[in-house]
Amino acid sequence: MYPVELTTPMAKELNRLGFESLTTAEQVDEVMNNQEGTALVVVNSVCGCAAANARPGVALSLDGEKKPQRMVTVFAGVDREATEKAREYMLPYPPSSPSIGLFKDGKLVHFLERHHIEGRPAEMIAANLKMAYERFC
Repeated sequence: MYPVELTTPMAKELNRLGFESLTTAEQVDEVMNNQEGTALVVVNSVCGCAAANARPGVALSLDGEKKPQRMVTVFAGVDREATEKAREYMLPYPPSSPSIGLFKDGKLVHFLERHHIEGRPAEMIAANLKMAYERFC
């Protein structure tokens, strides 16, 4: 588990974009079991690819006309139960941090695993997400 003092600035990067931080398994269930429309779920992380690629890519993806109706995040290594619960909804994909899932009416319709994020520029991640928004949002 990482110290909250270390991870708070990283979490706030997504909160400033309008993401709601989910810290319990119950909060994740509440969002996912009552989801109508689209929701973007980001599994945040302290790793360099989250800082350089995932969070900036997510931010860039939100500058278009189409975007998810709801945006939530869990923090791997901080909110253990919430992260484990979110990952259950992302099956059959294996646990991955960071990762980004787009859900429509509670069903996973688009997913970026760490290997889709690591080593790719934020602009490429944003373009990938924007294509998913165009299709599903």
